[in-house]
Amino acid sequence: MLNLSSILGIFSKMVFLFVFLLYASAAYSSQDIDAPSAVAVDAQTGKILYGKNPHMKLPPASTTKLVTVMVALEKLDPQQKVTISKKAAQTPGVSPKLMRGEVYTVRDLVYLALMRSVNSAAVALAEATAGSEQNFVKLMNEKVKYIGAKDTKFINASGLPGKGQCTTVYDLTKIMSHALAYPLIKEAINTRVYLVKAQNGREHFIQNTNHLLWSEDNMIGGKTGYTRKARHCFVSAYKVKDRLVYTAILGDTNREKLWEDTQQLIARAEDVLAGKGEPVVKLSEEKPVMPVSYKSKQKLSKKVKVNKNKVKKTSKKRVKNAKNNKRTI
Repeated sequence: MLNLSSILGIFSKMVFLFVFLLYASAAYSSQDIDAPSAVAVDAQTGKILYGKNPHMKLPPASTTKLVTVMVALEKLDPQQKVTISKKAAQTPGVSPKLMRGEVYTVRDLVYLALMRSVNSAAVALAEATAGSEQNFVKLMNEKVKYIGAKDTKFINASGLPGKGQCTTVYDLTKIMSHALAYPLIKEAINTRVYLVKAQNGREHFIQNTNHLLWSEDNMIGGKTGYTRKARHCFVSAYKVKDRLVYTAILGDTNREKLWEDTQQLIARAEDVLAGKGEPVVKLSEEKPVMPVSYKSKQKLSKKVKVNKNKVKKTSKKRVKNAKNNKRTI
């Protein structure tokens, strides 16, 4: 028979366990995706592994350039030479600044557009392909319609802000899946540093804006984006053991959160693919996380399980790696 001391000891242990579980649950919820819209998709099936407002229409920023380059490469040879026009040169954007009259190969413009996100390079590709950016945008919208990105619309080739220009994270995963079929795109988004040379001899040493290339060995590549309105955006392809996973985020608060949220998506996808969790979609801030099942109706009542410890530990490790590897080389 248990004495009073033993009963109190067992009770205290139960209280400790309860408090610990509450703390662990709170810690896990704090690891939730901060961005208003995010998704992780299994490339093999096209099904959502984790989603937060996956069909919310938001500005695409420079993730637009994946479509720009796809359309351009369908018409242009990578070795073709392109002269930078006045319009392209005057397009606002990050350095390096391309100057009017300079000549670059299509290959180098692709690297400038995808690795460094140079808007002038995107406009130059558009003009070389269709004569004008306006004509080129029509081809871009035909392209996304063809690949099934039904909630995406472009008004320019660079991703600069504009009325009506929008996409969704789910559409971005479709765009990424098609972009990987272009060898030059796959090569560019997986390249850390690159030397671009204009025909007049001017050189630009550029570094990929995707910092996860330095910390994630299984990162195939991705495309970042940022404007004040769109905030921080990212779409990527990542290898999870023998499976390919696409992630996409729109509207994150800062670049560090962008990396953290991407790593959270990867960790959640790993759990689902390993059978340690079920797919979930968070529809809004006001609604709870909802289970998503692709199984038969008889199995829909199965409880959603997530390996909390793994997600938390994996995320901390990856975030630390990302922060330590963001310096230029």
